[in-house]
Amino acid sequence: MGHDITLKAGDGFEFGGYRADPAGVPNAAIVVIQEIFGVNRHIRNVCDRFAAQGYVAVAPSIFDRTERNFQSGYSPEEIAVARKFVADPDWPAMLRDTQAAIDAVQGVGPVGIVGFCLGGSVAYAAATKLHGLKAAIGYYGGAVARFADDKPAVPTQLHFGELDSGIPLDDVETIKAKRPEVEVLVYTGAQHGFGCDERASYDKPSADRAWQRSLDFLATHLK
Repeated sequence: MGHDITLKAGDGFEFGGYRADPAGVPNAAIVVIQEIFGVNRHIRNVCDRFAAQGYVAVAPSIFDRTERNFQSGYSPEEIAVARKFVADPDWPAMLRDTQAAIDAVQGVGPVGIVGFCLGGSVAYAAATKLHGLKAAIGYYGGAVARFADDKPAVPTQLHFGELDSGIPLDDVETIKAKRPEVEVLVYTGAQHGFGCDERASYDKPSADRAWQRSLDFLATHLK
């Protein structure tokens, strides 16, 4: 359903990505922001699933400035390697590349953004700093609490696992307190990465509920 693409950021940097198109005429577009594991099979599958719902979906390879086409699985060894990319994240660069992906699908119609893990934080930052979006969704973004003083310019929905060892519930409560206009959803018994069916922490009931809530949210705001 999908294919590799090349994107160009505002500073002239060219980088890769993945795009999935629906069978019929698209009704809107979604920018999908990766976890720390690159635009891997899971992220490509997310794009394909959005395409099956009638959206054009684009996932920019936001690590290409450091290592082109980095992709990883979820073994402990692979996780350890992937963490190097976020030891000192270049948020402005990732946002430039995210903006390039938004710009690439502007002609389709309304554009939303959905991010996972690191991408959940990028999606929130994009909602506060970038242009061209109509809605934003973040899954278990660890930096959102640090960014919560910034107000999203578009409707925003956030998903967190109750038992996420990297995102304490105190952080979730901080987000709720600072950003009452944001829809914050917590999934009982779910851990970090609960929405990825390739991770040991996958929780199907929570993942299914979060996916449907995401689809409903996008259908409401991408009109």
